[in-house]
Amino acid sequence: MADLSIRDLVKRYDKTQVLHGISLDVEDGEFVVFVGPSGCGKSTTLRMIAGLEEITSGEVSIAGRLVNNLEPKERDIAMVFQNYAIYPHMTVRKNIGFGLRTAKMPRADKERRIDEVAVILGMTDLLDRKPSQLSGGQRQRVAIGRAMVRDPAVFLFDEPLSNLDAQLRTQMRLEIKKLHQRVGNTIIFVTHDQVEAMTMADRIVIMKDGHIQQVGTPSEVYHSPANTFVARFIGAPSMNMLPGVVEDGGKIWLDSGTEVTLNTAAKPGQAVVLGVRPEDLYPGDGPALVRGPVLVREPLGAETLIYVGREGDEVIAKADGRTPPEVGEEVTLTAALENLHVFDAETGEALR
Repeated sequence: MADLSIRDLVKRYDKTQVLHGISLDVEDGEFVVFVGPSGCGKSTTLRMIAGLEEITSGEVSIAGRLVNNLEPKERDIAMVFQNYAIYPHMTVRKNIGFGLRTAKMPRADKERRIDEVAVILGMTDLLDRKPSQLSGGQRQRVAIGRAMVRDPAVFLFDEPLSNLDAQLRTQMRLEIKKLHQRVGNTIIFVTHDQVEAMTMADRIVIMKDGHIQQVGTPSEVYHSPANTFVARFIGAPSMNMLPGVVEDGGKIWLDSGTEVTLNTAAKPGQAVVLGVRPEDLYPGDGPALVRGPVLVREPLGAETLIYVGREGDEVIAKADGRTPPEVGEEVTLTAALENLHVFDAETGEALR
């Protein structure tokens, strides 16, 4: 196991810069997830850590050792790819053991290590099968096993679950989380799926356009987003954004025609955006944030999502699944003041 440090990491392809001097420290044994939309630079960062992409400038250190000029095999890392990259003509045992092909250790020790990994992954009964005889989830476990067998300082996962169906993704998320709890290695995991990030990470790194937007625990990025991008990206459905202007006394006059009094860092006359998550917005008798007709209902069982307002300018709220308001019914939506977020309308930065 080892810590990982990134300092002022930059990546350019000719005149196009895709990473803009990002820095991050990952503690020994930490599970860190990079998340963001396609093209944000998360996979490029992972490949630079692995030594598969040349570093334009900046530094990558593993266990206190600068690795910029080291080959991938010299960095004490193991990588699990999106497409599994396992050999169809080899058995599970040989695929897992492939990670030890250059290791200078007795054959009996290699076999014992393969057996240990197979037990951890629950694949003891599958060691003599070929990949064609395995399910998608089992193939992914073979790829993980091939990385585990080397006992690397750092595991790197590049969107390893994106080719699995929804049920298998949920199962494999749990398997990888359990694996981390058992072996305790440092893990860097890249995904575009914010649900994967929220359910697996010790800390989440949210990226956009080659910049880090926020680093924090799942709770921190969800309940205290640094800006409107993070607020919208984390959470499903996305956070509602209500534009308004700050008045004297901390009052915010919303474009919807309602007024809210909050303690914020905003100044009178400043244009702001009031953010509220759908689960915190509900029909009720508290301070009115939105009034309007119910346009659409989405039953989810215990809860029902309701879309309220004008077509194209609606907000999403949650109502009781047993007695939701009818489509066309006029409702008043409210929220507890402590669940409201205030952002600068120009920069998107949080003000509260």
